[in-house]
Amino acid sequence: MDDLLRWRNEFPILARSTYLISNSLGAMPKAVYEAMHAYADSWAERGVRAWEEGWWEMAVGVGDQVAPLIGAQPGEISLHQNVTITQAVIASCFDFRGPRNKIVMTNLEFPSIQYFYHEQRRLGARVELVPASDDVRFDLGQFLAAIDETTLLVPISQVLFRSSYIVDARAIIERAHKVGAHVILDVFQGTGTIPIDVASLGVDFAVGGVLKWLCGGPGVAYLYVRNDLPASLRPAITGWIAHQRPFAFEPGAIDRREDSFGFLNGTPHIPALYACRPGLEILNKVGIAAIREKSMRMTKRLFEGARARGWRVNTPENPAERAGTISVDCPNAPAVARELLAREILIDYRPKAGIRISPHFYNTEEECDYALSQIADILDTGAWKKHGGDLVAASK
Repeated sequence: MDDLLRWRNEFPILARSTYLISNSLGAMPKAVYEAMHAYADSWAERGVRAWEEGWWEMAVGVGDQVAPLIGAQPGEISLHQNVTITQAVIASCFDFRGPRNKIVMTNLEFPSIQYFYHEQRRLGARVELVPASDDVRFDLGQFLAAIDETTLLVPISQVLFRSSYIVDARAIIERAHKVGAHVILDVFQGTGTIPIDVASLGVDFAVGGVLKWLCGGPGVAYLYVRNDLPASLRPAITGWIAHQRPFAFEPGAIDRREDSFGFLNGTPHIPALYACRPGLEILNKVGIAAIREKSMRMTKRLFEGARARGWRVNTPENPAERAGTISVDCPNAPAVARELLAREILIDYRPKAGIRISPHFYNTEEECDYALSQIADILDTGAWKKHGGDLVAASK
């Protein structure tokens, strides 16, 4: 008996589709309807008074629901609109004009983050993009060697978005700290599917979002700053909510708060903060340990099923090295993915990855089997042809 399946009724879309895309957008809890109604009631009935009756604190207060999922403490997280913004806030704390100005990244990092840091070159940053030999993982030794005494920041994902490979974050953090660099750990693809403990890791910063495995919808990203750092950091990207006395409307330079509010800026995104709370509540009740145990079973089933059919899998075979996604690179994967979507099997396709299948705690093993059987049927019957020309080999 799978006890986690008792949560299926909380997610309406599971009744009308095979939902295997939680690495991209988690299924919406039905309680979001009530949450958004509560937001509308607050605005309609209390008007401007809603700010002092709960709205003002939400950009940190709701972060307390994220904190236990990543090993942080209450009050250590601020909430922003997206992860790129959190990276920008962090980067704005540092000066790239000195001799310590290098940013070390892997070319397997999520593109939005690469785009952001490459643009910091106009401010004096030097970006070293460590190439990977394949699309699954990068060479850890090569990456560590790139982190030297001139390195300022190391933005790195805990789980790589294409392959679901779990990075050895501890080794990277230890190396960076040895030479005086700071690590920004992106836990977006990890939180909600693997155990994460930012305090134990001693990481300087951690960022992520509620969009995917936390079933919180778009518009909310979280920023963790190690508790000994806020007093010494001054983000250049700032605003009135970070000021000690925001409603004094004082002119001139900011008198910045030295807690999580100090990393905020303009008026917070209240509707999205309402929408994300039901998912966070569910994830905290379910527990990451139970989710991880089930995820390992389902991803093993998907991995072995794909391999048995002769398809390439761009995800580590070792379950300890992979998170919640299996990337299946079957022949003509883009067209196959489009036909799967037409059949209400919700997955996604990414270049150099393949069809990403991402079961969550609310999925069944039968749904995993069904997705693979439908890929086989689409290939066998030629149903892929309606979505794309001549059959092509799996990408290499």
